[in-house]
Amino acid sequence: MTVDAVRDKPYIVAADIGTTSTKTLVIDRDGRVLASHSIEYPLFTPAADRAEQDPEQIYGAVVQGIGAVVRKLTITPEQVLCVSFSSAMHSLIAVDEQTKPLTACITWADNRSAQYAEELKRTGLGQQIYSRTGTPIHPMSPLLKLMWFRDNEPGLVKETYKFIGIKEYVFAKLFGRYLIDHSLASATGLFNLEKLDWDAEALGQAGVTPEQLSELVPTTHRVEGLSAELASAMGLSENTPFIIGASDGVLANLGVGAFEPGVVAVTIGTSGAVRSVVTKPQTDPEGKLFCYALTEDFWVVGGPINNGGIVFRWVRDQIATAEAEEARRQGIDPYDYLTELASQVAAGSDGLLFLPLLSGERAPYWNANARGVYFGLSLSHQKKNLIRAALEGVMFSIQAVSASLERIMGPATVIRASGGFARSEFWRQMMTNMLGTSVTVPDSIESSGIGAALLGLLAMGEIEDLSHAHQWIQVGKAHEVNENDYRVYQQLTSIYSSVYHQLKDQFDAITAFQQQHLRSPQT
Repeated sequence: MTVDAVRDKPYIVAADIGTTSTKTLVIDRDGRVLASHSIEYPLFTPAADRAEQDPEQIYGAVVQGIGAVVRKLTITPEQVLCVSFSSAMHSLIAVDEQTKPLTACITWADNRSAQYAEELKRTGLGQQIYSRTGTPIHPMSPLLKLMWFRDNEPGLVKETYKFIGIKEYVFAKLFGRYLIDHSLASATGLFNLEKLDWDAEALGQAGVTPEQLSELVPTTHRVEGLSAELASAMGLSENTPFIIGASDGVLANLGVGAFEPGVVAVTIGTSGAVRSVVTKPQTDPEGKLFCYALTEDFWVVGGPINNGGIVFRWVRDQIATAEAEEARRQGIDPYDYLTELASQVAAGSDGLLFLPLLSGERAPYWNANARGVYFGLSLSHQKKNLIRAALEGVMFSIQAVSASLERIMGPATVIRASGGFARSEFWRQMMTNMLGTSVTVPDSIESSGIGAALLGLLAMGEIEDLSHAHQWIQVGKAHEVNENDYRVYQQLTSIYSSVYHQLKDQFDAITAFQQQHLRSPQT
């Protein structure tokens, strides 16, 4: 990296395509976020088991977001080294030969293929596919979604030119090429981790051929050749390199510098995840954890939860509506107001537990039929107990995944926290006390975007390896464990787990009732 290169092209643009919004960042070569812009879009739930989005809205958010963040910093096209991407996993879109969507963007939260997950698990074939692909058998997986389309929409399947994810859709619209990076491919349930190629048996189950999927490329793959119109809209030059990048989960580990043994990353945004890095593919004999690619040299093992910040939003909108409105009248962020109410209750919420399984659950249960439960509710409990119990429920879910990861990776020595929740000192301390492990937070919580920018530098040949992350990542003061709260949470953990397992059959029954009688409003 020459001095002239640093001076002439000092900026990397990171585009992070998330479930609820696309966030774009301008990051300099020292890892500082100089500008950011976020564009939200809706999630449509036309039925209890559906969760869809409009791919054109997301594509538009990417183009508009890049243009907005570049112009916000008033940088010239020639100053941008590259644009590098992060993306949410497990989406599926059927498109025709003109890249026209034949379906909505079916997201990770869509549960329509739950029956197929149960069938694969029953036969034992699911565990075989998981052991080669690293993607747990769950309706989030594009493998299961494709099986559903195979049987329920055969006409649509015949019309489909390609089955792709949302980042593939964006690149196809930008450059006219269907490309999928190894990282997102490893989250489809269709990708063989050892061969770095599509898995023949998984494709057979899905009823698709390699020709119906995108071209596999490394996460450092570069694409150039924007049209003049798109380049102008984004404030870039036509030859600005676009780095295909990786999934948001693995890039979050990179973005918080969680590479060493014992260093575990926990991210909670809309959903959440617990992850650790290994140097070769590793799956879980019990099938509870994923294994996704970052580069050919690094793989990320961990588990995701469905219900992270979305639980707090549900509490705000459905339980604490009056309190949220009062906060707005006072000019206070409703989440801050509700957090203050929760902090008035002792750890354990006076014996009130909440299973935050509002949209089913992924790790460690992988149960699309799981549902939310308040347990232990009595006349003595107040609304602030309900609020705190909901927040603690998210942390109980994180703890359950951490226990599964510890089983195969050993205990964590430090937790690196990121995502929207990491802004809250209250949540960070709650996590520390729940896990019994010190928690630190990087200076920037935009971990996926930071990770994408680092990967962009690697792809451009500006750094030799990803150890450069340690020069970028500065962590703040560690949160230390409150031993009294830790003991409370240890006592309640076994009760939480027992409640889930005793209700497992009832979850199936109530889900069947919901699917028969209820339809969810669009949001």
